[in-house]
Amino acid sequence: MMPAAAAAAERRPAWARTCAPLARVWYTLPMSTQEMVKPPVRPGQEISVTVHGLGSSGEGVARYEGLTIFVPGGAPGDRLLARVQEVKRNYARAALVAVEEASPDRVTPACPVAGECGGCQLQHIGYEAQLRLKRQQVADALERLGKLTGVTVHPTLGMAEPWGYRNKAQFPVGWRSGRVIAGFFAPGTHRIIDIDRCDIQHPLGNRIMAEVKELAGRYGVRIYDERRHTGVLRHVLARVGRGTGEAMAVLVTNGPDFPHGKAIARELMARIPELVSVVQNINPARTNVVLGRESRVLAGRDHITDCIGDLRFSISPVSFFQVNPEQTEVLYGKALEYAGLTGAETVLDLYCGIGTISLFLARQCREVIGIEWVEQAVADARENAARNGIENVRFIAGDAAVEMPRLAAEGVRADVIVLDPPRRGCDEPVLEAIAQVAPRRVVYVSCNPASLARDLGRLAGMGYRTVEVQPVDMFPHTAHVECVARVEREG
Repeated sequence: MMPAAAAAAERRPAWARTCAPLARVWYTLPMSTQEMVKPPVRPGQEISVTVHGLGSSGEGVARYEGLTIFVPGGAPGDRLLARVQEVKRNYARAALVAVEEASPDRVTPACPVAGECGGCQLQHIGYEAQLRLKRQQVADALERLGKLTGVTVHPTLGMAEPWGYRNKAQFPVGWRSGRVIAGFFAPGTHRIIDIDRCDIQHPLGNRIMAEVKELAGRYGVRIYDERRHTGVLRHVLARVGRGTGEAMAVLVTNGPDFPHGKAIARELMARIPELVSVVQNINPARTNVVLGRESRVLAGRDHITDCIGDLRFSISPVSFFQVNPEQTEVLYGKALEYAGLTGAETVLDLYCGIGTISLFLARQCREVIGIEWVEQAVADARENAARNGIENVRFIAGDAAVEMPRLAAEGVRADVIVLDPPRRGCDEPVLEAIAQVAPRRVVYVSCNPASLARDLGRLAGMGYRTVEVQPVDMFPHTAHVECVARVEREG
């Protein structure tokens, strides 16, 4: 009779008998580790889960037999029936099949295509709950990613009317069933969801889109085909000056040729009195980037004007400008408060763009020096300073990591540094240069809690303590949240 151990060895899989060391490791792993190797779900399986939080992209987060499940359209507190779509080692993604038990925070979305369009991830959650969840997202990032404790995270500053706030919209254009369509891409695809209006866009932006669709169809404009890289009209971009009422339409084309372009521009301006600028932007590249490098005026001016507070700014087709001017005033007001200016300070404004924050600060301090690597943005910043009659500000085109030490070597002492980096956050050399310049205070404006937390954690290792963070809801009904952090030098 075969000994029990030998019999057990014979019953093992063939790969285990031939790879004995590996097999010994596998058979000695605890059960929880074996379960991690083999996820408890498979694609196509329907599971019942309870949502306990939101992911960084606004999807509901649940657990199923220890595995994290992401379900777009889920609200914390929901009990959902979900169909598994994708399975990874540490998580799975699932589609919402049915709401078995609704969260108290769940509401009916105002938009008829909220479940299809990739623009608004949170319309199914009541607005007050959105504000609470965004604050929690910031607090969690600071603790988990920044390893920071004792930081005051204030309640999110929201809007009294969280609709129609966006002053800029980019609508991809397509052709379907013999007509021109425009709207937004479905999540994770380039399939256009055709819309008549978007409820978070300014009404003028929606009107520009609708009129361009009608005129493009009537004039027989060939619509861009992304797969074949053929056709003419690719995108319609609408910009609105909320403080001035001026509007701009940018028609993005696949090349310089635009049959009937000027006729369409003239008709647009005749139909929409607020439209003061119609521009053709030329983008012949196979790319997901909307705008190309060359623009041509088809009718009217090459820019519009908008206001933040009592400051006026010139906005071109490619200018960066905050999309929610009402909340921008709230954001910049908080940045000004955190800077703690008395009128005697020298302030460095890193990633200054077209100078919006710089000009806000300049009236409360001795001097502002803005640093921005995009030369066109620096030219716009200088023009905006001149337009507003502000003289105690200067702008430098260059890399902040290089320019800050150079300024320090020239004897410039920065009392406060304000920075508003892109979504990815700061490069390490910029943070090291900040520590080298050693301002007494840093004000960090961020559109990404994850990169903010990472950078504040790095600054903590350089002798800077994060005192408080104020979330501001710049983008209601989406997963995005803007923050301002007050950071003090230790000692």
